[in-house]
Amino acid sequence: MTDKDAPLTMTDASRPQWQLYMLRTANGALYTGITRDVARRVAQHQDGKGAKALRGKGELTLVYHCEVGDHTTALRLEYRLKQLSKQQKERLVRDQPTTLSDYIRADVT
Repeated sequence: MTDKDAPLTMTDASRPQWQLYMLRTANGALYTGITRDVARRVAQHQDGKGAKALRGKGELTLVYHCEVGDHTTALRLEYRLKQLSKQQKERLVRDQPTTLSDYIRADVT
């Protein structure tokens, strides 16, 4: 089941929050994505059933994740994170901020 296939009977309050995550590939590249269930999504990527960009990239390591709220916010933050330089992304992984929106806002100014 994909995130879009979540049961319609759940209320917004009972559904898991969207999370943004970053994976490091075996060659050191960073991949960013969003999901409601990080463990499930990482397992899908590792099994070659996730993003095509990660297929054949070897062992994947979860290096960062945080809750980001609703789907719209998650998409916006994912886009903003993907615009950061490799150095800025590495700093985010190193610092492990709990509030990503404040970190990105401060980092791009």
